[in-house]
Amino acid sequence: MSSTHAGFGASFGRPVAVPPARDRTALAAGLLAPFLVSLVLVPFRSDLSHTNAALVLVVVVVAVAALGSRLAGAVAALSAAAWFDFFLTRPYETFDISAGADVETAVLLLVVGLVVARLAAHARKLEVVTVTDEGYLARIHTTADLVRSAKSADTVVDHVRGELTALLGLSGCRFEYGTLLGQPPRLGKDGGITVGRRAWDLERSGWPAGETELRAYGNGHYLGRFMLTPGPGPVPPLPARLVAVTLADQTGAALDTAGPVNTG
Repeated sequence: MSSTHAGFGASFGRPVAVPPARDRTALAAGLLAPFLVSLVLVPFRSDLSHTNAALVLVVVVVAVAALGSRLAGAVAALSAAAWFDFFLTRPYETFDISAGADVETAVLLLVVGLVVARLAAHARKLEVVTVTDEGYLARIHTTADLVRSAKSADTVVDHVRGELTALLGLSGCRFEYGTLLGQPPRLGKDGGITVGRRAWDLERSGWPAGETELRAYGNGHYLGRFMLTPGPGPVPPLPARLVAVTLADQTGAALDTAGPVNTG
């Protein structure tokens, strides 16, 4: 299960998600940290170039975004731009800016802050998940041994179909060799689901309707895909989905070495 649990409150009789403590702390930091850093820079504002001051505040935005969510990073970027204007540009301690170059710097600070906040939050979301569960590791090791010893890629494909069915709680799993018909939802390398170009909130919404594809690559080339039919049980946790991706990669290695799956 995910290590982050959302609390709930009541609003008009319906449960409302409450951000986790870490995100609430990050939001507070997003509001206050740029203010405090700008205040610290006030004694040096005559000697400190506005570009350098803006870079210091960008670092603050990155730190907040890395600690919390993209929203926290965006709040920090807005706060940084506001306090840069208030404390570090003339006329001081107003939200007016007299110099055109300072206006450009403030706008760039906001834009860069929003971009790096998004990137930092995305990097946090895709932090490497260490798989320590013995059952998960056993599946990977067993499949790796089979890839080395199997005389046919069909054997590996059939084995991995069974592993994926059990691992992800599927009601069905089939393999398509070398075809890319349609645009079904996809289980990606990061363990997330995309529908078209849009990220799908698997934990909140469950599996998307229909089959979800899990592609198998060998030596960088697309070789086939597993078509996953969700079961009625709970959504598999992220480590299980990452193990599924690893099993698909092992299948791709078997296909690349032993040749195509026998489709008929």
